[in-house]
Amino acid sequence: MVLLTAGDDNPTRALVTAVQEWADDEHVDLRTIAVGNAHDAISSIARAMEMGPDLIVSAGNDLIDPLALVTPSHLDEKFLVVGAELAEPTHNVTAVDWDGASFRGEGLGASSTYDPASFTRERCAAAIRAGAAAVLNDLTGIVVWL
Repeated sequence: MVLLTAGDDNPTRALVTAVQEWADDEHVDLRTIAVGNAHDAISSIARAMEMGPDLIVSAGNDLIDPLALVTPSHLDEKFLVVGAELAEPTHNVTAVDWDGASFRGEGLGASSTYDPASFTRERCAAAIRAGAAAVLNDLTGIVVWL
């Protein structure tokens, strides 16, 4: 699995920690790509795909628009977005969201109920578990709502 991460805000850090802890608990081979700036996002997604993972997980709102651009052209890759969602996902993109999250990109921005404090350790841990379970059970192209 490859974790793509962008941003150093508290919600992104909480998501990254949850993914790392889940991968450690489940003995998942996790590699991480930290996107330095917005201009590096698409090349970072391409680099993640070149690594040949079973799943690419994204954490950070700055990845939403680049993922929306790339994922429809790579339907053979599985993507999991935690704490946000693509406005128009394809069948290969699964998202996990909750009240307080749900950034959608494409100029839509954060929902009116966006709350960085909702990215608790427990909520982020539940998000990665629910998202991974959905993908492993071929429930993709959906938004899992916690």
